[in-house]
Amino acid sequence: MDYEPPFLEKYKTLLQNSFAESKNDYSCYSFELPLIDLGKLNNLHHFERNECMEKIREAARKWGFFQVVNHGVSQQVLESLQYELIKVFHQPFEKKSEDIFLNLSDKSYRWGNPMATSLRQLSWSEAFHIPLTDISSMNSQHKTLRSTIEAFATIVAHLAENLAEILSQKSGIKPGYFHENCLPVASYLRMNRYPPCPVSSKVFGLLPHSDSSFLTILYQDQVGGLQLMRDGKWFGVKPNPNALIVNIGDLFQALSNGVYKSIKHRVIAAEKVERFSVAYFYCPSNDAVIQGCGTPALYRKLSFKEYKEQNEKDVKETGDKVGLSRFLL
Repeated sequence: MDYEPPFLEKYKTLLQNSFAESKNDYSCYSFELPLIDLGKLNNLHHFERNECMEKIREAARKWGFFQVVNHGVSQQVLESLQYELIKVFHQPFEKKSEDIFLNLSDKSYRWGNPMATSLRQLSWSEAFHIPLTDISSMNSQHKTLRSTIEAFATIVAHLAENLAEILSQKSGIKPGYFHENCLPVASYLRMNRYPPCPVSSKVFGLLPHSDSSFLTILYQDQVGGLQLMRDGKWFGVKPNPNALIVNIGDLFQALSNGVYKSIKHRVIAAEKVERFSVAYFYCPSNDAVIQGCGTPALYRKLSFKEYKEQNEKDVKETGDKVGLSRFLL
């Protein structure tokens, strides 16, 4: 099909040498993430609101991941989002890989991993990286896509700030920190597609990693494939059609001095089905200072720009992100 990225051609040499590589261990434990009803935050009863907020903080401490329902994004928007994802990713590869395809300010379309030296470094996926401030300038021919992701982004941006403020309570983080440091220009969306993969036992849909954001809010379809690690074991996340997934990013782990956990996660590659998702990354401006609250401090003070630059350097030199361990005291 003409919309598939040319993985087999691009990574022909890696595939030819793959006989020496072992198969990925996709085995995992099945479980359901903590499910939190955000509707209780609007409850008139003080106890109900506090109980909901404590459940959010507890899930962030224990798992680093949780699901939320009554999150404010309507089922109509989610259904439209799914339809628009299929439509945009099923455009011809040559067309969607052009810089002018969505009229965004940066090279928005990405696929595979141009720096991969083995199949174990290759993500069998494609994505559109969209800064929030670029949504309004998208090509008029993508009017429905633009309005749909704008509706989604508006709600989850507000949701992310509210969740961040709830998590900051009782942690020593300055009130208003996120409102001051996480401006819309810094956050972004990533639309993802995981194509069917003929070598699914040897590659990942998305490599094991932790997010560099404060928070990530994810909408995923019902195909499944997301796994997260806890206590050295992988757990498969069962999709919930009514829920969004929230996870703690590296910056929140650093800011909370390790109270909240940024958990390594991955997406497995599937041989015969495609998977779609949209992730919203709640990030600060480049010069925002991230300094752990609590003593003794686990991490040295850093800026988001410094953190990103160190990650980019590590990926180029080692093929992998080292992350927060670079900033341990």
